[in-house]
Amino acid sequence: MTVTTSATERFRAARDFLLAHREDYATAYEGFEWPRPERFNWALDWFDVIARDNLRTALHIVEEDGDRTRISFADMSERSNRVANWLAAQGVRAEDRVLVMLGNQAELWETALAAMKLRAVVIPATTLLGPADLRDRVGRGRVRHVIARAEDAEKFDGVPGDYTRIAVGAARPGWRPYEEAYAADAAFEPDGPTHPDDPLMLYFTSGTTARPKLVEHTHLSYPVGHLATMYWIGLGPGDVHLNISSPGWAKHAWSNLFAPWSAEATVFIHNYTRFDAGRLMAEMDGAGVTTFCAPPTVWRMLIQADLSQLATPPREVVAAGEPLNPEVIERVRRAWGVTVRDGFGQTETAVQVSNSPGQPLKTGSMGRPSPGFRVVLLDPVSGAPGVDEGEIALDLSTRPVGLMTGYHGDPDRTAEAMAGGYYRTGDIGSRDADGYITYVGRADDVFKASDYKISPFELESALLEHEAVAEAAVVPAPDELRLAVPKAYIVLAAGWEPGPDTAKVLFEHSRTVLAPYKRLRRLEFGDLPKTVSGKIRRIELREATAAGSDAEYREEDFR
Repeated sequence: MTVTTSATERFRAARDFLLAHREDYATAYEGFEWPRPERFNWALDWFDVIARDNLRTALHIVEEDGDRTRISFADMSERSNRVANWLAAQGVRAEDRVLVMLGNQAELWETALAAMKLRAVVIPATTLLGPADLRDRVGRGRVRHVIARAEDAEKFDGVPGDYTRIAVGAARPGWRPYEEAYAADAAFEPDGPTHPDDPLMLYFTSGTTARPKLVEHTHLSYPVGHLATMYWIGLGPGDVHLNISSPGWAKHAWSNLFAPWSAEATVFIHNYTRFDAGRLMAEMDGAGVTTFCAPPTVWRMLIQADLSQLATPPREVVAAGEPLNPEVIERVRRAWGVTVRDGFGQTETAVQVSNSPGQPLKTGSMGRPSPGFRVVLLDPVSGAPGVDEGEIALDLSTRPVGLMTGYHGDPDRTAEAMAGGYYRTGDIGSRDADGYITYVGRADDVFKASDYKISPFELESALLEHEAVAEAAVVPAPDELRLAVPKAYIVLAAGWEPGPDTAKVLFEHSRTVLAPYKRLRRLEFGDLPKTVSGKIRRIELREATAAGSDAEYREEDFR
């Protein structure tokens, strides 16, 4: 007798295996197998199944003025059905490109599920984008429909294209009102099966060094791939998860959609216009947040505040986006009694390497490969695997589910990234005897000074140990004798003033904590240029350094 296992059952079995071994990394890593169903639609085959008659809160949003929105799993399922039916009536079809430019509002989650049910392809976009960025996305993304906040509608006035315009909020001439969707039929019937390799999302990367790439994910790669993300965070049924991330970027889908709802956890959002650590901690206490993820920028701002204001710290706390510096981890551990666990991934993937719950942590390490990911380090010169330090890569002979299809419309770039049977991340790491991987830096950020290799991340971590430093970025500065020397751009913490006295203190700190060949030789105070996703644009700093600056201080001036 043949027993047929449904897509839902296969997904649940894989999820439950990870939940059962949440703190048993060895078993989870060795025993986990990706579910690869022949047909799978996460919104229909998973979310709607767990949402049936489920009155637990799926989404909890607190606005800056204190207004609250709570939507149950059952209501979210029904609302997304109505939106899907209404969007179909507006002409949205399978594989149509839909640019979604919304904030952290209920309509964002309704639209994500609705588009999935229709098999439309979502192009997430941050509300910070301007007309020039939107022209690029609409053009290269071949956008057929736009769903945006009413207050952002005018940004599209100069964006050419024959696309449906749907506004969320106040009425806008020429835009269809999203609110009409709530009158549509509450029952949804798909018009065809969803294949695992059907496209689901197209992400424009943040473009820290070049024109944004267009990353393509499928109905398998992100919804199923983020089982690894769920495992890293330590999510389980009934958790209340807060992830601080802006809509439009991959991390938002990671930890505000797929990972928590795969775990049957509540997504909690606190909307604010200006970061207030005290208010954030008060809202976390009020909502009963049990798991918390934030980028390093937020963690660095949090430790400037009194962390004891949080009466009940989360059970699990993690950081992603950029490596987190050891000083931040130690200060959170002292205040909350929990350890911030790093994770490493990209828009192109789910979390590849992480410190998973309950495992021994090594200072500075971002952990071990995630279940389902076979991570190798490639020699930078020969490209061969097996080195102790090299480019972080994924073995494609056992291709992980949580990996992109490729760079949409750019076969040459895709071939380069997947060359030799490995997906190459462009990041350098080192691996110790226990399999722990430590981040060294982007391949194009690591530089040589007097023939010594310098990791900007290591120097930045050392600088952040000093109370004067809120943020730091290190780049090479031209030097006649050493070819290049480390230069730091520094954002000062409150209470410190830029000037020679502070520069002298920081040069002395550098000499104390760093080996002579690594120590800081130049520094400059000021803001750091960042992408709209918050990542430092090191290319601008390198260009500014090459051009020279009268505002920089040199170590030799303080001897």
